[in-house]
Amino acid sequence: MARTGGGTRMDTLTFWEGKWHEGNPALMGPRDHAFWLGSIVFDGGRAYEGCGPDLDLHAARAVRSARTLGLQPAQTADEILALSKEAVRRFGSKAELYVRPMFWATKGGPGPISIDPTSTRFCLCVYVSPLPNGQGLSLGLCRTIRRPTPESAPTAAKASCLYPNSSRGVAEILARGFQNGVVLDALGNVAETCSSNIFLVKDGVAITPIANGTFLAGITRNRTIQLLRGSGTRVEERTVLPGELDSADEIFTTGNAGKVQPVIRYESRELQPGPIGRKAAQLYRDYAHTQRIC
Repeated sequence: MARTGGGTRMDTLTFWEGKWHEGNPALMGPRDHAFWLGSIVFDGGRAYEGCGPDLDLHAARAVRSARTLGLQPAQTADEILALSKEAVRRFGSKAELYVRPMFWATKGGPGPISIDPTSTRFCLCVYVSPLPNGQGLSLGLCRTIRRPTPESAPTAAKASCLYPNSSRGVAEILARGFQNGVVLDALGNVAETCSSNIFLVKDGVAITPIANGTFLAGITRNRTIQLLRGSGTRVEERTVLPGELDSADEIFTTGNAGKVQPVIRYESRELQPGPIGRKAAQLYRDYAHTQRIC
């Protein structure tokens, strides 16, 4: 972990208007469009053990999300990647980091609540965020929320305005004694969890919900599919019914915050980390170590 000149440990670096700032700088005011109308997108990469798996893809998705929301990003994916690597090097190889580029609008456009694309701002926030311990998750089925359709929300973007719905799901699921929740789409099929993608395993086949526009098919999800298929494991992307989770041999999740995590309880079922999930986690760890930064 990096240290400041006075010797204290640094836990956050934010690149804003050409400079690095420590801590949590004030970047937005109450008149800014994003502050009260939600015109903000972000992405999240990870760096640990001196490696930054797929930080280039996270940078590219941040730019793509901004354009999807009607913003006009001035920074390129390559520029964001270079800044991300610089921040990781400043912290050092022992730090476990979250790497979060963000774009937002400060001004409205000609319509009542529209965006002025030329007012788009950018920051990159990189901060200490330890990885989960790998002991596994408990999941329940969310009853209070569903994933929106592309017609009702900007589901193609990693937009901040999508997350209050997930927070409602998390509040429900924590109150029921679980750590995360399985969320269905508008048709009642499994989409993902409140904060990650989901896989189940049946008879040696890894199965994950097909991307249908209601959720982001995550970068870690896609990398896991590629790695499993490359190792000879059959992976199906298809419609998944909620009842399939009740009889799955294994369940595991993929996402930026925890990468590949086993599920050890689903509703009233106790589960064990299985061979496909362990294989996926090991394949991802091996891949991550090919993405060295420092």
